[in-house]
Amino acid sequence: MYLYNILNYVMHGLFYTISFCQFDYFNALLVNTMDEEGNFIELGGEFPLEENEHFNKLSVNTLMSDIQVPTNVYNKDPDILNGVYMSEALNDIFINNFQKDPTLTWQYFGSSAGFFRLYPGIKWTPDANGVVSFDCRNRNWYIQAATSPKDIVIVVDVSGSMKGLKMTIAKHTINTILDTLGENDFVNVIAYTDYVRYVEPCFKGTLVQADLDNREHFKLLVEELHVKGEAKVKKAMKESFRILADVTNGQGSLCNQAIMLITDGAMEDFQSVFEEFNWPDKKVRVFTYLIGRDMTFSENVKWIACNNKGYYTHISTLADVQENVMEYLHVLSRPMVINHDHDIIWTEAYMDSVLFKSKAHSLLLMTSVAMPVFSKKKETLSHGILLGVVGTDVPLLEVMKLAPRYKLGAHGYAFLITNNGYILAHPDLRPLVKIVNTHSEKNILLL
Repeated sequence: MYLYNILNYVMHGLFYTISFCQFDYFNALLVNTMDEEGNFIELGGEFPLEENEHFNKLSVNTLMSDIQVPTNVYNKDPDILNGVYMSEALNDIFINNFQKDPTLTWQYFGSSAGFFRLYPGIKWTPDANGVVSFDCRNRNWYIQAATSPKDIVIVVDVSGSMKGLKMTIAKHTINTILDTLGENDFVNVIAYTDYVRYVEPCFKGTLVQADLDNREHFKLLVEELHVKGEAKVKKAMKESFRILADVTNGQGSLCNQAIMLITDGAMEDFQSVFEEFNWPDKKVRVFTYLIGRDMTFSENVKWIACNNKGYYTHISTLADVQENVMEYLHVLSRPMVINHDHDIIWTEAYMDSVLFKSKAHSLLLMTSVAMPVFSKKKETLSHGILLGVVGTDVPLLEVMKLAPRYKLGAHGYAFLITNNGYILAHPDLRPLVKIVNTHSEKNILLL
Protein backbone atom coordinates (compact mmCIF):
# COMPACT_ATOMS: atom_id res chain seq x y z
CA MET A 1 0.00 0.00 0.00
CA TYR A 2 2.78 2.41 0.93
CA LEU A 3 4.55 1.87 -2.40
CA TYR A 4 1.34 2.74 -4.23
CA ASN A 5 1.01 5.94 -2.18
CA ILE A 6 4.46 6.98 -3.38
CA LEU A 7 3.87 5.72 -6.92
CA ASN A 8 0.61 7.62 -7.42
CA TYR A 9 2.32 10.89 -6.57
CA VAL A 10 5.43 10.41 -8.67
CA MET A 11 3.60 9.14 -11.75
CA HIS A 12 1.36 12.19 -11.82
CA GLY A 13 4.25 14.58 -11.18
CA LEU A 14 5.37 16.74 -14.06
CA PHE A 15 8.79 18.04 -14.98
CA TYR A 16 9.06 21.81 -14.93
CA THR A 17 11.76 24.36 -15.55
CA ILE A 18 12.74 25.34 -12.04
CA SER A 19 14.47 28.66 -12.72
CA PHE A 20 11.87 30.64 -10.79
CA CYS A 21 10.72 27.96 -8.34
CA GLN A 22 11.56 27.69 -4.66
CA PHE A 23 12.17 24.17 -3.42
CA ASP A 24 14.28 22.32 -0.87
CA TYR A 25 17.33 20.47 -2.14
CA PHE A 26 19.38 19.04 0.71
CA ASN A 27 22.36 17.13 -0.66
CA ALA A 28 23.03 14.29 1.82
CA LEU A 29 26.78 14.66 1.39
CA LEU A 30 26.78 18.41 2.05
CA VAL A 31 24.17 18.94 4.78
CA ASN A 32 25.38 20.71 7.93
CA THR A 33 28.69 21.56 6.21
CA MET A 34 30.06 25.09 6.59
CA ASP A 35 32.65 27.06 4.70
CA GLU A 36 35.61 28.88 6.25
CA GLU A 37 33.43 31.90 7.06
CA GLY A 38 30.94 29.82 9.03
CA ASN A 39 28.19 29.83 6.39
CA PHE A 40 26.40 26.73 5.17
CA ILE A 41 27.66 25.73 1.74
CA GLU A 42 25.44 25.56 -1.32
CA LEU A 43 23.06 22.54 -1.38
CA GLY A 44 23.95 21.94 2.26
CA GLY A 45 22.10 24.06 4.77
CA GLU A 46 21.02 23.31 8.30
CA PHE A 47 19.56 19.81 8.47
CA PRO A 48 18.66 18.71 12.04
CA LEU A 49 19.70 15.15 12.84
CA GLU A 50 18.77 13.18 15.94
CA GLU A 51 19.76 9.73 17.11
CA ASN A 52 16.83 7.37 16.52
CA GLU A 53 16.41 4.00 18.22
CA HIS A 54 14.19 2.61 15.46
CA PHE A 55 16.85 3.34 12.84
CA ASN A 56 19.50 1.56 14.83
CA LYS A 57 20.60 4.67 16.74
CA LEU A 58 21.65 6.42 13.55
CA SER A 59 21.31 10.20 13.39
CA VAL A 60 18.35 10.84 11.09
CA ASN A 61 15.78 13.51 10.25
CA THR A 62 12.28 11.99 10.37
CA LEU A 63 10.70 15.24 9.14
CA MET A 64 12.57 15.41 5.86
CA SER A 65 14.16 13.30 3.15
CA ASP A 66 17.38 14.32 1.47
CA ILE A 67 19.14 13.69 -1.83
CA GLN A 68 22.17 11.54 -2.55
CA VAL A 69 23.98 11.97 -5.87
CA PRO A 70 26.98 9.82 -6.89
CA THR A 71 30.25 11.58 -7.60
CA ASN A 72 30.09 10.83 -11.34
CA VAL A 73 26.76 12.71 -11.68
CA TYR A 74 26.68 16.53 -11.64
CA ASN A 75 24.47 17.49 -8.68
CA LYS A 76 23.11 20.60 -10.44
CA ASP A 77 22.40 19.01 -13.79
CA PRO A 78 19.03 20.26 -15.11
CA ASP A 79 17.59 16.72 -15.05
CA ILE A 80 18.66 16.36 -11.42
CA LEU A 81 17.20 19.73 -10.41
CA ASN A 82 13.91 19.05 -12.18
CA GLY A 83 13.70 15.59 -10.62
CA VAL A 84 14.41 16.89 -7.11
CA TYR A 85 11.73 19.55 -7.55
CA MET A 86 9.23 17.06 -8.97
CA SER A 87 9.75 14.60 -6.13
CA GLU A 88 9.84 17.10 -3.25
CA ALA A 89 6.25 16.39 -2.19
CA LEU A 90 7.26 12.77 -1.48
CA ASN A 91 8.35 14.08 1.93
CA ASP A 92 4.73 14.25 3.10
CA ILE A 93 3.98 10.78 1.74
CA PHE A 94 7.05 9.26 3.40
CA ILE A 95 6.15 10.85 6.74
CA ASN A 96 2.51 9.79 6.46
CA ASN A 97 3.51 6.19 5.69
CA PHE A 98 5.83 6.10 8.69
CA GLN A 99 3.16 7.51 10.99
CA LYS A 100 0.67 4.88 9.83
CA ASP A 101 3.16 2.04 10.23
CA PRO A 102 6.01 2.72 12.69
CA THR A 103 7.64 -0.62 11.75
CA LEU A 104 8.65 0.82 8.37
CA THR A 105 12.35 1.43 7.86
CA TRP A 106 13.93 3.22 4.90
CA GLN A 107 11.70 4.58 2.12
CA TYR A 108 13.22 5.87 -1.09
CA PHE A 109 12.86 6.92 -4.70
CA GLY A 110 15.69 6.15 -7.13
CA SER A 111 15.54 8.40 -10.18
CA SER A 112 16.58 7.30 -13.66
CA ALA A 113 18.57 10.56 -13.77
CA GLY A 114 20.80 9.28 -10.97
CA PHE A 115 19.65 10.94 -7.73
CA PHE A 116 18.40 9.00 -4.71
CA ARG A 117 15.76 10.50 -2.40
CA LEU A 118 15.98 8.80 1.00
CA TYR A 119 13.70 9.00 4.03
CA PRO A 120 14.51 9.60 6.79
CA GLY A 121 17.25 12.01 5.77
CA ILE A 122 20.81 11.23 6.85
CA LYS A 123 24.31 12.64 6.54
CA TRP A 124 26.02 10.65 3.76
CA THR A 125 29.65 9.65 4.32
CA PRO A 126 31.98 9.28 1.30
CA ASP A 127 34.74 6.68 1.10
CA ALA A 128 38.35 7.27 2.14
CA ASN A 129 39.03 9.06 -1.15
CA GLY A 130 36.08 11.39 -0.79
CA VAL A 131 34.12 9.54 -3.50
CA VAL A 132 30.43 8.61 -3.34
CA SER A 133 30.24 5.49 -5.49
CA PHE A 134 26.71 4.46 -4.49
CA ASP A 135 24.46 4.73 -7.55
CA CYS A 136 20.84 3.71 -6.95
CA ARG A 137 20.49 2.70 -10.61
CA ASN A 138 23.03 -0.06 -10.10
CA ARG A 139 21.29 -1.58 -7.11
CA ASN A 140 19.52 -4.91 -7.34
CA TRP A 141 16.12 -3.51 -6.34
CA TYR A 142 16.29 -0.82 -9.04
CA ILE A 143 17.37 -3.14 -11.84
CA GLN A 144 14.86 -5.88 -11.02
CA ALA A 145 11.98 -3.40 -10.84
CA ALA A 146 13.02 -1.46 -13.95
CA THR A 147 13.32 -4.47 -16.27
CA SER A 148 11.81 -7.89 -16.83
CA PRO A 149 13.90 -11.08 -16.53
CA LYS A 150 16.39 -11.29 -19.39
CA ASP A 151 18.70 -13.62 -21.27
CA ILE A 152 22.03 -11.96 -22.03
CA VAL A 153 24.99 -13.09 -24.12
CA ILE A 154 28.03 -10.86 -23.64
CA VAL A 155 30.34 -10.94 -26.67
CA VAL A 156 33.79 -9.37 -26.30
CA ASP A 157 36.43 -8.71 -28.96
CA VAL A 158 39.88 -9.97 -27.82
CA SER A 159 41.73 -9.40 -31.08
CA GLY A 160 45.15 -7.73 -31.19
CA SER A 161 43.70 -4.26 -31.73
CA MET A 162 42.11 -4.42 -28.25
CA LYS A 163 45.41 -4.46 -26.37
CA GLY A 164 46.26 -2.10 -23.51
CA LEU A 165 43.69 0.37 -22.19
CA LYS A 166 41.02 -0.87 -24.59
CA MET A 167 41.07 -4.32 -23.02
CA THR A 168 40.99 -2.83 -19.53
CA ILE A 169 37.91 -0.80 -20.46
CA ALA A 170 36.30 -3.85 -22.09
CA LYS A 171 36.80 -5.97 -18.97
CA HIS A 172 35.36 -3.22 -16.79
CA THR A 173 32.36 -3.00 -19.14
CA ILE A 174 31.72 -6.74 -18.84
CA ASN A 175 31.92 -6.59 -15.05
CA THR A 176 29.52 -3.64 -14.98
CA ILE A 177 27.00 -5.48 -17.17
CA LEU A 178 27.27 -8.53 -14.89
CA ASP A 179 26.55 -6.28 -11.90
CA THR A 180 23.23 -5.29 -13.49
CA LEU A 181 22.01 -8.90 -13.53
CA GLY A 182 20.13 -10.77 -10.84
CA GLU A 183 18.88 -14.24 -9.97
CA ASN A 184 16.00 -14.03 -12.46
CA ASP A 185 18.38 -13.40 -15.36
CA PHE A 186 20.51 -15.81 -17.41
CA VAL A 187 23.88 -15.07 -18.99
CA ASN A 188 26.96 -16.33 -20.80
CA VAL A 189 30.19 -14.66 -21.91
CA ILE A 190 31.91 -15.29 -25.26
CA ALA A 191 35.31 -14.02 -26.43
CA TYR A 192 36.20 -13.93 -30.11
CA THR A 193 39.09 -13.31 -32.47
CA ASP A 194 39.17 -15.34 -35.69
CA TYR A 195 37.47 -18.10 -33.69
CA VAL A 196 34.91 -18.19 -30.88
CA ARG A 197 35.58 -19.43 -27.37
CA TYR A 198 33.55 -19.49 -24.18
CA VAL A 199 35.28 -17.92 -21.18
CA GLU A 200 33.90 -20.90 -19.24
CA PRO A 201 34.02 -24.00 -21.48
CA CYS A 202 31.68 -25.87 -19.11
CA PHE A 203 28.90 -23.44 -20.07
CA LYS A 204 29.31 -23.99 -23.81
CA GLY A 205 26.13 -23.59 -25.81
CA THR A 206 23.88 -22.65 -22.91
CA LEU A 207 22.92 -19.91 -20.48
CA VAL A 208 23.42 -20.05 -16.72
CA GLN A 209 21.53 -18.33 -13.95
CA ALA A 210 23.09 -14.97 -13.12
CA ASP A 211 23.28 -15.64 -9.40
CA LEU A 212 26.08 -14.23 -7.29
CA ASP A 213 28.36 -17.28 -7.61
CA ASN A 214 28.15 -17.39 -11.40
CA ARG A 215 28.64 -13.64 -11.77
CA GLU A 216 31.75 -13.69 -9.60
CA HIS A 217 33.03 -16.75 -11.48
CA PHE A 218 32.67 -14.95 -14.81
CA LYS A 219 34.50 -11.91 -13.44
CA LEU A 220 37.50 -14.01 -12.45
CA LEU A 221 37.64 -15.62 -15.90
CA VAL A 222 37.27 -12.29 -17.69
CA GLU A 223 40.36 -10.95 -15.88
CA GLU A 224 42.36 -13.77 -17.51
CA LEU A 225 41.45 -12.78 -21.08
CA HIS A 226 44.38 -11.90 -23.37
CA VAL A 227 44.40 -10.28 -26.80
CA LYS A 228 45.64 -11.88 -30.01
CA GLY A 229 44.65 -12.52 -33.61
CA GLU A 230 42.16 -10.83 -35.93
CA ALA A 231 38.53 -10.12 -35.07
CA LYS A 232 35.75 -12.03 -36.89
CA VAL A 233 32.53 -10.79 -35.35
CA LYS A 234 30.33 -12.79 -37.73
CA LYS A 235 31.17 -16.14 -36.10
CA ALA A 236 30.59 -14.77 -32.60
CA MET A 237 27.18 -13.33 -33.50
CA LYS A 238 26.08 -16.63 -35.06
CA GLU A 239 27.04 -18.51 -31.90
CA SER A 240 25.21 -15.97 -29.72
CA PHE A 241 21.98 -16.27 -31.72
CA ARG A 242 22.20 -20.06 -31.54
CA ILE A 243 22.49 -19.95 -27.74
CA LEU A 244 19.44 -17.70 -27.41
CA ALA A 245 17.45 -19.78 -29.92
CA ASP A 246 18.11 -22.96 -27.91
CA VAL A 247 16.86 -21.58 -24.59
CA THR A 248 14.72 -24.45 -23.25
CA ASN A 249 14.28 -26.66 -20.20
CA GLY A 250 14.55 -23.83 -17.70
CA GLN A 251 17.92 -22.62 -19.03
CA GLY A 252 16.66 -19.10 -19.65
CA SER A 253 14.13 -16.52 -18.55
CA LEU A 254 12.09 -16.86 -21.78
CA CYS A 255 11.50 -13.11 -21.65
CA ASN A 256 13.81 -10.35 -22.93
CA GLN A 257 16.78 -11.50 -24.99
CA ALA A 258 19.82 -9.40 -25.83
CA ILE A 259 23.38 -9.59 -27.11
CA MET A 260 25.98 -7.18 -25.71
CA LEU A 261 28.76 -6.64 -28.28
CA ILE A 262 31.95 -5.06 -26.89
CA THR A 263 34.47 -4.18 -29.59
CA ASP A 264 36.69 -1.47 -31.04
CA GLY A 265 35.20 -1.91 -34.51
CA ALA A 266 33.49 -4.25 -36.96
CA MET A 267 35.01 -4.44 -40.43
CA GLU A 268 33.64 -7.54 -42.15
CA ASP A 269 30.28 -8.09 -43.82
CA PHE A 270 27.95 -9.03 -40.96
CA GLN A 271 24.51 -8.12 -42.31
CA SER A 272 23.80 -11.67 -43.49
CA VAL A 273 23.96 -12.91 -39.88
CA PHE A 274 21.07 -10.70 -38.82
CA GLU A 275 19.09 -11.55 -41.95
CA GLU A 276 19.44 -15.24 -41.11
CA PHE A 277 18.90 -15.18 -37.35
CA ASN A 278 17.07 -12.02 -36.26
CA TRP A 279 15.15 -10.38 -39.08
CA PRO A 280 12.34 -9.50 -39.65
CA ASP A 281 11.01 -10.17 -36.11
CA LYS A 282 14.10 -8.81 -34.31
CA LYS A 283 13.33 -10.80 -31.18
CA VAL A 284 16.89 -10.36 -29.94
CA ARG A 285 18.08 -6.83 -29.18
CA VAL A 286 21.74 -6.08 -29.90
CA PHE A 287 23.52 -3.47 -27.77
CA THR A 288 26.92 -2.32 -28.96
CA TYR A 289 29.76 -0.74 -26.99
CA LEU A 290 32.51 0.88 -29.07
CA ILE A 291 35.70 0.83 -27.01
CA GLY A 292 38.51 3.39 -27.34
CA ARG A 293 38.95 6.82 -28.89
CA ASP A 294 39.17 5.62 -32.50
CA MET A 295 35.87 6.31 -34.31
CA THR A 296 36.86 4.77 -37.67
CA PHE A 297 34.33 1.93 -37.47
CA SER A 298 31.71 3.68 -35.36
CA GLU A 299 29.11 3.69 -38.15
CA ASN A 300 29.31 -0.10 -38.49
CA VAL A 301 28.93 -0.63 -34.75
CA LYS A 302 26.08 1.88 -34.62
CA TRP A 303 24.35 0.18 -37.57
CA ILE A 304 24.34 -3.16 -35.76
CA ALA A 305 22.53 -1.70 -32.74
CA CYS A 306 20.08 0.52 -34.60
CA ASN A 307 18.97 -2.26 -36.95
CA ASN A 308 18.38 -4.73 -34.13
CA LYS A 309 16.30 -2.64 -31.69
CA GLY A 310 19.32 -2.03 -29.46
CA TYR A 311 21.42 0.93 -28.35
CA TYR A 312 24.87 2.14 -29.37
CA THR A 313 27.30 3.74 -26.93
CA HIS A 314 30.89 4.93 -27.23
CA ILE A 315 33.15 4.24 -24.24
CA SER A 316 36.51 5.97 -24.52
CA THR A 317 37.59 5.98 -20.84
CA LEU A 318 37.00 3.95 -17.69
CA ALA A 319 34.95 6.82 -16.28
CA ASP A 320 32.44 6.42 -19.15
CA VAL A 321 31.61 2.80 -18.41
CA GLN A 322 29.02 3.01 -15.61
CA GLU A 323 26.78 5.65 -17.20
CA ASN A 324 26.88 4.09 -20.67
CA VAL A 325 26.17 0.54 -19.54
CA MET A 326 23.06 1.69 -17.66
CA GLU A 327 21.48 2.90 -20.92
CA TYR A 328 20.49 -0.62 -21.92
CA LEU A 329 18.18 -0.86 -18.91
CA HIS A 330 16.16 2.11 -20.18
CA VAL A 331 15.71 0.39 -23.54
CA LEU A 332 14.63 -2.93 -22.01
CA SER A 333 12.17 -1.14 -19.74
CA ARG A 334 10.28 0.55 -22.60
CA PRO A 335 7.85 -2.29 -23.43
CA MET A 336 7.00 -2.60 -19.74
CA VAL A 337 6.49 1.16 -19.48
CA ILE A 338 4.26 1.33 -22.56
CA ASN A 339 2.18 -1.65 -21.35
CA HIS A 340 1.91 -0.11 -17.85
CA ASP A 341 3.16 -3.18 -16.03
CA HIS A 342 3.57 -2.39 -12.34
CA ASP A 343 5.02 -5.59 -10.94
CA ILE A 344 6.19 -5.42 -7.33
CA ILE A 345 9.50 -7.19 -6.84
CA TRP A 346 11.14 -8.60 -3.70
CA THR A 347 14.91 -8.80 -3.82
CA GLU A 348 17.09 -11.62 -2.59
CA ALA A 349 18.07 -11.41 1.08
CA TYR A 350 21.07 -9.28 1.95
CA MET A 351 22.89 -8.01 5.00
CA ASP A 352 22.23 -4.38 5.77
CA SER A 353 25.73 -2.91 6.04
CA VAL A 354 24.85 -0.28 8.66
CA LEU A 355 23.06 -2.78 10.84
CA PHE A 356 25.83 -5.30 10.36
CA LYS A 357 28.48 -2.91 11.62
CA SER A 358 26.40 -2.07 14.68
CA LYS A 359 25.85 -5.75 15.56
CA ALA A 360 22.06 -5.42 15.55
CA HIS A 361 21.68 -9.11 14.81
CA SER A 362 17.89 -9.12 15.13
CA LEU A 363 17.61 -7.03 11.96
CA LEU A 364 20.52 -8.30 9.90
CA LEU A 365 18.63 -10.03 7.11
CA MET A 366 16.76 -7.59 4.89
CA THR A 367 14.83 -7.58 1.65
CA SER A 368 13.83 -4.64 -0.53
CA VAL A 369 10.37 -4.23 -2.02
CA ALA A 370 10.23 -2.03 -5.11
CA MET A 371 8.21 -1.14 -8.19
CA PRO A 372 8.83 0.97 -11.31
CA VAL A 373 7.54 4.52 -11.84
CA PHE A 374 6.51 5.54 -15.36
CA SER A 375 5.71 8.88 -16.94
CA LYS A 376 1.97 9.31 -17.59
CA LYS A 377 2.27 12.60 -19.47
CA LYS A 378 0.20 12.27 -22.65
CA GLU A 379 2.86 13.73 -24.91
CA THR A 380 5.46 11.13 -23.83
CA LEU A 381 3.21 8.16 -23.02
CA SER A 382 4.14 6.28 -26.19
CA HIS A 383 7.88 6.86 -25.63
CA GLY A 384 8.03 4.56 -22.62
CA ILE A 385 9.85 6.87 -20.19
CA LEU A 386 10.94 5.33 -16.90
CA LEU A 387 11.09 7.98 -14.17
CA GLY A 388 12.68 5.70 -11.58
CA VAL A 389 11.88 3.13 -8.93
CA VAL A 390 10.26 3.46 -5.50
CA GLY A 391 10.96 1.07 -2.68
CA THR A 392 11.32 0.31 0.99
CA ASP A 393 13.51 -2.04 3.04
CA VAL A 394 11.87 -4.76 5.11
CA PRO A 395 13.58 -6.79 7.87
CA LEU A 396 12.75 -10.42 7.20
CA LEU A 397 11.80 -11.01 10.82
CA GLU A 398 8.99 -8.48 10.34
CA VAL A 399 7.66 -10.62 7.50
CA MET A 400 7.94 -13.75 9.63
CA LYS A 401 5.76 -12.15 12.27
CA LEU A 402 2.86 -12.20 9.82
CA ALA A 403 2.62 -15.99 10.08
CA PRO A 404 -0.30 -16.85 12.44
CA ARG A 405 1.30 -18.87 15.24
CA TYR A 406 -1.94 -20.45 16.33
CA LYS A 407 -2.19 -22.25 13.00
CA LEU A 408 1.34 -23.64 13.11
CA GLY A 409 0.90 -25.93 16.07
CA ALA A 410 3.14 -26.46 19.05
CA HIS A 411 6.09 -27.71 16.99
CA GLY A 412 5.41 -25.87 13.73
CA TYR A 413 7.38 -22.97 12.37
CA ALA A 414 7.31 -20.65 9.38
CA PHE A 415 10.07 -20.11 6.84
CA LEU A 416 10.53 -18.08 3.66
CA ILE A 417 11.89 -19.35 0.35
CA THR A 418 12.38 -17.51 -2.95
CA ASN A 419 11.20 -18.57 -6.40
CA ASN A 420 14.84 -19.46 -7.11
CA GLY A 421 15.05 -21.88 -4.20
CA TYR A 422 17.00 -19.71 -1.76
CA ILE A 423 15.98 -19.72 1.89
CA LEU A 424 15.28 -16.21 3.10
CA ALA A 425 14.33 -16.93 6.69
CA HIS A 426 14.27 -20.07 8.81
CA PRO A 427 14.58 -20.63 12.57
CA ASP A 428 17.78 -22.62 12.00
CA LEU A 429 19.29 -20.33 9.37
CA ARG A 430 22.77 -19.19 10.37
CA PRO A 431 24.06 -17.09 7.47
CA LEU A 432 27.77 -16.61 6.98
CA VAL A 433 28.97 -13.33 5.54
CA LYS A 434 32.07 -11.90 3.96
CA ILE A 435 32.94 -8.34 2.97
CA VAL A 436 34.23 -7.90 -0.58
CA ASN A 437 35.33 -4.84 -2.51
CA THR A 438 33.86 -4.64 -6.02
CA HIS A 439 34.73 -2.07 -8.66
CA SER A 440 31.90 0.15 -7.44
CA GLU A 441 31.59 -0.26 -3.69
CA LYS A 442 31.97 -2.48 -0.66
CA ASN A 443 29.37 -5.26 -0.41
CA ILE A 444 28.38 -7.61 2.38
CA LEU A 445 27.48 -10.96 0.87
CA LEU A 446 25.54 -13.95 2.12
CA LEU A 447 27.38 -17.26 1.75
